[in-house]
Amino acid sequence: MITVLRWTFRAFLGLVALGALALIVAYYFLGRSIPDHSATYRLEGLTSPVEIVRNSDDVPHVFAGTDADVYFGLGFAHAQDRLWQMTMLRRTVQGRLSELFGARTARIDDLMRRFDLYGAAQASVEAQDAPTLAALNAYAAGVNAWITTVNDQALGRGAPEFFLFSNQISAWRPADSIAIIKLMALQLSGHLSAEVLRARVSMLLPDARVQDILPDVPGDGLTVLPDFARIVPGVSASHAALSLDDDPLSPVPQRGLAGASNAWAASPARSAAGGSLLANDPHLGFAAPAIWYLARLELASGGVIGATIPGVPAVMIGRSARLGWGLTSAYVDDQDVHIEELNPEDPTLYRTPDGWKSFDTRRTILRIKGEAPRTLTLRWTDNGPVLPGSHYDLASITPPGHVASVSWTAFDRADTSMTAALRLMQADSVDAAIEAGSLFVAPAQNLMLADRHRVAMQVIGALPRRDPGHQSKGRMPTPGWMAENLWQGRFPYAENPRFVDPKSGIIGNTNNKPIDRPFPRHLSYDWGDTQRIERWKRLMLGREVHTRESFIETQLDTVSFTARSLLPLVAADLWFAGEAAPANTPENLRQRALDLLAKWNGEMNEHLPEPLIYAAWMRALMDRLIRDELGPLSASFNHLEPDFVERVFRNTDGAAIWCDVVQSSAVETCNDIARMALDDALLRLSQRHGGALESWRWGDAHQATHDHPVLGKMPVLRYFVNIRQSTSGGDNTLQRGRTAGTEPDPFLNVHGAGFRGVYDFADPDSSVFIIATGQSGHPLSRHYDDLGELWRRGEYIPMSLDPGLARAGALGITHLQPR
Repeated sequence: MITVLRWTFRAFLGLVALGALALIVAYYFLGRSIPDHSATYRLEGLTSPVEIVRNSDDVPHVFAGTDADVYFGLGFAHAQDRLWQMTMLRRTVQGRLSELFGARTARIDDLMRRFDLYGAAQASVEAQDAPTLAALNAYAAGVNAWITTVNDQALGRGAPEFFLFSNQISAWRPADSIAIIKLMALQLSGHLSAEVLRARVSMLLPDARVQDILPDVPGDGLTVLPDFARIVPGVSASHAALSLDDDPLSPVPQRGLAGASNAWAASPARSAAGGSLLANDPHLGFAAPAIWYLARLELASGGVIGATIPGVPAVMIGRSARLGWGLTSAYVDDQDVHIEELNPEDPTLYRTPDGWKSFDTRRTILRIKGEAPRTLTLRWTDNGPVLPGSHYDLASITPPGHVASVSWTAFDRADTSMTAALRLMQADSVDAAIEAGSLFVAPAQNLMLADRHRVAMQVIGALPRRDPGHQSKGRMPTPGWMAENLWQGRFPYAENPRFVDPKSGIIGNTNNKPIDRPFPRHLSYDWGDTQRIERWKRLMLGREVHTRESFIETQLDTVSFTARSLLPLVAADLWFAGEAAPANTPENLRQRALDLLAKWNGEMNEHLPEPLIYAAWMRALMDRLIRDELGPLSASFNHLEPDFVERVFRNTDGAAIWCDVVQSSAVETCNDIARMALDDALLRLSQRHGGALESWRWGDAHQATHDHPVLGKMPVLRYFVNIRQSTSGGDNTLQRGRTAGTEPDPFLNVHGAGFRGVYDFADPDSSVFIIATGQSGHPLSRHYDDLGELWRRGEYIPMSLDPGLARAGALGITHLQPR
């Protein structure tokens, strides 16, 4: 018996030793792809030596004798730190994810092949000017130089993910960089899905109620939304939920999760130090690593520093010594859905204003891991590509004998957005930056600008020109054979809204409606914000002059204007009402919750219970208000709609009728619904967080989910690659932390400011910035998440162009020598 135990123990020790050895070997091979920042490489394609100085935060400062070699160095640095991310972005826009992930991503690839954004990018290469082409080629050469180095020196395949998936990496090309900008346009788009939702809702509700749940942003010039069934007969009303792809690899945003952002600027007259100020924090879906990568480039025109996107040779958001620029989503309505009628005699023909016409058709092969290849037939009309009904739930609004096509500015095959980005990066004044914006096509953005003396905001991107007689004014799908529904080109750049040196000295945008113009010069009927802008105005008007610190304070503000305005309205008849209730009863729990909310200032602080109670109450309230009218379709409204709730509780145009449950014989009041919704919320929170209401924490539910898009759901591995952080803020705070809105964790923070920057032109080198994760995409690197904790605490790192400062605390200097 002792002998058996002895050998069992020895076998156990042997297994432990083998396991330890396997971990050591795995760490060795995986760790080889962590770049050596002090190495020297001799490379083809360089005309002068390049230095990549990595400062203490792993931000590369790239120096070289020519601009082309600087772009080469940026491509090399991007590939060193984010090669897997770059190849994934490229595969996504090419529609080639299924070669790695099988049937899981076949639907995504199907959509991307039909949009053909990569084909449009390839065609757009020739549209770039000579300096941009030189930059694209040099950047691609830098990326390819690192790929060659990885192969020649066996550097762990370039990233750990390549050990789990194919390590075949095709050479980087200029079209790849242009395609990534087009992919960003898709990630920032929301009008296509909004048109489908409006169409569905319009067939279920009378127009007054549609205006409640899908209101036009307050302002002049509101128009009645027509019933979709009158525009496109033959479609049946349905309460069915929309069928949308929620795979983390999908570039199509869910409703409410398209691009968002804040940006504002103050002129020297409103600055305590006498120099212009600019703050910017663009909001995108969280991931590990973040989409942003900090870098500094020393060009012939001077140094530039800020946020880049791996795969793109430009500082998209940042500053030089003379100019700062930021971006917010402009929410321009640059997408339209058209219902195309098929010829009943010959379905290869579709109807146009001039009669029947053949589709432009070609075939493509979709290769799927583990399955036989699929052949897709791609069809285009004069309006754009035809999409199957399975995408965007188009089948639910397409009558028999018809198909749906899409018009979108991002389909431009002579897109000069890349040239615009490089010219903007080298502009030296507000006027030069505005001029550079004239070449930008998509995605449409609000370009916030500040030089040493002036501030401005310019809408950049193509504005579609629609006919004044357009049947839905771009808000719902329309017949594609009617001339009044077709695009008539674009408005000239001079029509894009422009605000230069306002009298107030301060200019800003939080995705709010910036200007009110009648259709078709209206920009949009759907906007990203009506709430944050109110809080921003109060903070800006609260000081005569501003400083870098006051801009940081505003950027990190977590007070919810929405909570402050809605709670007194919704709880008006509940606060301090009713008799004392025994402990451990629903009535007592409700009274305690109301007492906390009555004393709350609206701050969405991660350490408080009040934000959690408020958020859960408003979620339950939305569900009770709309589920009886919309049924499963109500799942499309999974976030609080502040304007809707305000209309209901103020009974604007009879909106209080939403409080009455259609299916019940009783007539419920808004006070009844508010009370029942609060009880629903408190019951769910008690089941999840326990009965000690005062000990609940918003941050426990509102964790930022920087998850790895591929490995983030894999057992065991997810604990090494996902970054989770308790965070403050909420859906409608300036420090925006957009919640998931879906069960089982509806309050997870999934969308927010992956980059924050504040620039002070009284002392440019005192400017600061931060990203939400770290510079490296390698989970074993200490720079994978090192900036994340600073970001969570609201801290920043220096954004200096002083080369001496970068060298003084350098982690290492990579030398690239011409071979």
